[in-house]
Amino acid sequence: MSTASTRLPEGRYGRSTDERADRKLKIVAAVLGSVLLVVVGWFGYHYVVGNKISAEIITFKTYDDSVKVHLEVRKDSGTNGYCTVRSQAENGAEVGRADFRFDGDATRIDRLVTLRTTSQGTTAELLGCHSD
Repeated sequence: MSTASTRLPEGRYGRSTDERADRKLKIVAAVLGSVLLVVVGWFGYHYVVGNKISAEIITFKTYDDSVKVHLEVRKDSGTNGYCTVRSQAENGAEVGRADFRFDGDATRIDRLVTLRTTSQGTTAELLGCHSD
């Protein structure tokens, strides 16, 4: 006893609709993946190139009414801008925030800045730097 085959003979009737749909899906996926890759690359490039000032907090020391922050700023020569620093109390409330300007031709600046606070802060956080 043999069972009847439900498959069509190979090569006789052309491609099945499933094979055509699979091929179209592969093409659409490749195109959308390429577009996504280009968009992510474009945004990444403009984020890195557009950021003319970067900084980091090296150390900080807290006092009753202020926080002394050692900032290291790297920027393009001749670029003017500012960095925003904030401090928070132990309970998480913000007790101080200030912008510190960086002008001139130097490309690397180490500066000790004083952030005035309304009560004793426990942190010093760099929120970001922006060019003018």
